[in-house]
Amino acid sequence: QVQLVESGGGLVQPGGSLRLSCAASGSIFMLYAMGWYRQVAGKERELVADITSAGTTHYAGSVKGRFTISRDNAKNTVYLQMNSLKPEDTAVYYCNQMSLGRAVGAWGQGTQVTVSS
Repeated sequence: QVQLVESGGGLVQPGGSLRLSCAASGSIFMLYAMGWYRQVAGKERELVADITSAGTTHYAGSVKGRFTISRDNAKNTVYLQMNSLKPEDTAVYYCNQMSLGRAVGAWGQGTQVTVSS
């Protein structure tokens, strides 16, 4: 089973930027769509961005124009560039493999993003 390790979170002021990384083990990484999700305590996990194996991207309305998802198949890594961050972006961010629009892998530990002045 593919293991996913997220990194790059931290504390940032409103309007700031962060770049998250998700490193995946396994040689089949390039075959899967990948998604970035986030979860606030007490709320359901939500999909914020995904990227197909061919590189087509989709974004939730709340992050469109501010976040950019990308992938490097040679490094088995997917990225989330987050710009113009808002306090409501505060959450634990996770990545996962996707199939038919759903997360199908084991969840990693996530990376905390806190947007606060």
